[in-house]
Amino acid sequence: MRIPCPICGTRDRREFYYQGAAELLHRPAPDAGDAAWDDYLHNRDNPCGETRDLWFHEAGCGAWLVVTRNTATHEVMGAELAEKVAS
Repeated sequence: MRIPCPICGTRDRREFYYQGAAELLHRPAPDAGDAAWDDYLHNRDNPCGETRDLWFHEAGCGAWLVVTRNTATHEVMGAELAEKVAS
């Protein structure tokens, strides 16, 4: 799989570290309660099809990316800097 880093260009996925679904960027409030934090920390979806995932360009520029890809076909539709998505 090749990931299009907005800073370095397209690179092999082995340069990146997969962190999980991009919704992990949106944490519960500090006072959200134990149930909300337990769900955030321990429960994950395993969708088939298009996803938005958080990846770290570990062997490159060190940027955090949100990568849109299809888990069934392994097609990568694009990537953007996570800092732009989170703001």
